[in-house]
Amino acid sequence: MFTFLVVIIILALVFDYINGFHDAANSIATIVSTKVLSPFQAVVWAAAFNFVAYFIFQDHAVANTIGKTVYPEFITLPVIFAGLIAAIAWNLLTWWYGIPSSSSHTLIGGFAGAALMHAYMTKGFVAFSSIIEIEKISKTVLFIFLAPLIGMFISMFITLVTIMRNVWARIGIIILSTAFTWMLFNNFEQTKIKENVAKLYKVDKYEKELKKHPEDEKTKEKLEKAKSEATAVMAVAKYYDALGADVIADSVANLGLTKSVGANKAKDEVKKIYGLDSIKAVAGVNPAMKPVADSLNELVESVKGLTKMYGAVPNNQLADSIAVVLAMTDKQHTKLEKGLDKIDIHKEVVKTLKKGDNSLLMYGIMAVVAIFILSYIYVDLLRDPSASRKANMFKRLQLLSSAAFSLGHGGNDAQKVMGIISAAFVAYNTQKYPDISSALKDLGWVPLACYTAIAAGTLSGGWKIVKTMGSRITKVTPLEGVSAETAGALTLFMTEQMGIPVSTTHTITGSIIGVGATKRLSAVRWGVTVNLLWAWILTIPVSAVIAAITYFITSLFV
Repeated sequence: MFTFLVVIIILALVFDYINGFHDAANSIATIVSTKVLSPFQAVVWAAAFNFVAYFIFQDHAVANTIGKTVYPEFITLPVIFAGLIAAIAWNLLTWWYGIPSSSSHTLIGGFAGAALMHAYMTKGFVAFSSIIEIEKISKTVLFIFLAPLIGMFISMFITLVTIMRNVWARIGIIILSTAFTWMLFNNFEQTKIKENVAKLYKVDKYEKELKKHPEDEKTKEKLEKAKSEATAVMAVAKYYDALGADVIADSVANLGLTKSVGANKAKDEVKKIYGLDSIKAVAGVNPAMKPVADSLNELVESVKGLTKMYGAVPNNQLADSIAVVLAMTDKQHTKLEKGLDKIDIHKEVVKTLKKGDNSLLMYGIMAVVAIFILSYIYVDLLRDPSASRKANMFKRLQLLSSAAFSLGHGGNDAQKVMGIISAAFVAYNTQKYPDISSALKDLGWVPLACYTAIAAGTLSGGWKIVKTMGSRITKVTPLEGVSAETAGALTLFMTEQMGIPVSTTHTITGSIIGVGATKRLSAVRWGVTVNLLWAWILTIPVSAVIAAITYFITSLFV
């Protein structure tokens, strides 16, 4: 099975590479069509900022969404393999015919289609909602239509503001819009921190357990306590920007709010030793294993009182006590002691808070806005404004807007493959990686590999789609290129913060339509747009069908 895992990782990185050159046109089409950069310069520029995204986006919310599209019990290596084969096939087909389809939705459709075939072949008829995470897939499908619309309206707004004759009125609207954007992204930051804190206290885990067993009073008590502690932490964490992660971690520790985290971490170490999560996963598919899982769960729960002593007694003493109660072997005892020594609650809280930090992104947006304002002041007020001078200004600004869009493309699209690779590790070793989040946290090389692959793919270009994106939808000027790319970048930044995997293709297409529509509706070639819309709608179902067929064939040999 290890060889199969390696094959899947290679295929995932190949898909990421193909995604890069398939979507290269999204980042470079407008900047090439306006002749700001040559095609070669444009792909180098875009590839560089695809990779820079690795240092900006640390939360990996999109990766979590992709990896959790299918319920864990239906995620197997053959399922992931079939999904990747389908996604690669559809991506190459649409690239060959110059159709700017969505790599994101190809991957999601392939993953879901293979999982459905696996479920029906192994368990017979199973409700769709018990295989696919309906909430996550619904948001993704919804944003097939919302992402281009958001991009379109933002690009129309930017274009209309930019062409205003009164410079001070233009600058005033930009400042007000920037203040709104700051508040919006600050809200995203607080929401992400809240979600991460809830995960730290296992609120999501208890909620899932309660859905399966609504009458379980113990789980209800656990959930209420976890929610209460998470809320208390957030009362301090709302001052994150002012205090910083370390000060907040110290504060919540002094309030005694990290004791349960330590207890949970200690209990998790015991669960790892006995492979409880792995056995539970098997029991979910094979009911015959349920009694084994239940008895083992009771055994682990029997040391619940002892794990609450984590931090109050030395680790070796706690390990000794647990080992005696559970009659552990010497090897298990040693493993437990090492596991307890690795736990660092302060570091865990700091990492949890910092994962939601989007200050780099926010300050980057502010810096770009400042450059735009200074450019307008210089050209319109300090110098005699002329058509050629303004055109040159927008050509220079397009370097910034193109870089921002490439940053958003890297941050959004590279994470999708990260989610798939993490899911493969969960399927390969459930005991070590019980969920996507734990795999992402432990496999530090995965983000670096994914961002490198997508940057290398972008560097390879995608000239067939450049023509469609850069000129066939509408003719784009430097001013309109700046508006479209800025709108696309903001849309990608927002959706990444919300953890929603969207299509960069859909987003930039909507943005380009927006700038075309500000001139006149007839400036947009609606026939081309309708053809693109059909490609978008068909991507998920076609990829799902290809993946289902691929899984069926794969199951005959694996």
